[in-house]
Amino acid sequence: MGDSRQFSVHLALGGGAVADLLLWKKWTQSVAFLVGSTALWFLFERAGYNLLSFVSNVLLLLVVILFLWAKSASLLNRPLPPLPNLEVSEETVVQAADEMRVWVNFALSIARDIAIAGNLRLFSQVATGLLIISYVGSLFNFLTLLYIGVLLSLSLPVLYNKYQIPIDEKLNVAYDVARIQYQKIADMMLSKSPLSSNKEKKIQ
Repeated sequence: MGDSRQFSVHLALGGGAVADLLLWKKWTQSVAFLVGSTALWFLFERAGYNLLSFVSNVLLLLVVILFLWAKSASLLNRPLPPLPNLEVSEETVVQAADEMRVWVNFALSIARDIAIAGNLRLFSQVATGLLIISYVGSLFNFLTLLYIGVLLSLSLPVLYNKYQIPIDEKLNVAYDVARIQYQKIADMMLSKSPLSSNKEKKIQ
């Protein structure tokens, strides 16, 4: 097994600032993101602070600082607050709409395969995934689930990047076992379906 089987996790994550953050390429930013996420989770989940009150207080503090800065700048002949030109460009809106369209079309194609084509395998996969999500969601609230997602996103990519070959080997073995078991279950369900029994009666 050579390194030829490896692929770039950094490129798979987009190859930009987000990939650097998740793979701890710039560890100061990753640590700051982890500490900030932990502080927010503790603040809202454990300390019982209200999200709406927190956002309002932060915005109020920011508005007061900017107002006092602008007033003092005009009185003391100092530069105004260095705020950029805050506006969303048409190109950004078009890119976001294109990205959203891809995901919506993908979801609609899955729904079409299930509802019209009657794809049993795809239906089983979607139903299993939704049941897992529902079960996990019943164990944690949304904020804790989001925080767990942050922890996993900061740990799993860097671990996979470091131990890619042995992880791929274990995943391939697990995939083969799951595929065999799934095929057995699917064959059993098809053999017990009314359509299958009707075919067997016609053959006899």
